[in-house]
Amino acid sequence: MQKNQTSATFLPSPETTDSGAALLDTTGLKCPLPVLKARKKLREVPEGGRLTVLATDPGAVKDFEAFCEATGTRYVSWSEADGVYTILLERP
Repeated sequence: MQKNQTSATFLPSPETTDSGAALLDTTGLKCPLPVLKARKKLREVPEGGRLTVLATDPGAVKDFEAFCEATGTRYVSWSEADGVYTILLERP
């Protein structure tokens, strides 16, 4: 896996989205694994930083809503395309 070095210019890697949000692919995983993996990945995200989660579990949207309520994480948005849910979270 490619890692980005800290610099003035942020270059996307396979671990980030074009907007610079960290990316976590949990496609194929069932509850509670997407939420558990996201909680772990959010620890690596700086305060105010964002995490994009890709999930195929139809319950992921509700699971992440509950997770965000319980942890204070901001649930920015979600969308669905071709059975893949894209969930954008922001670390408090």
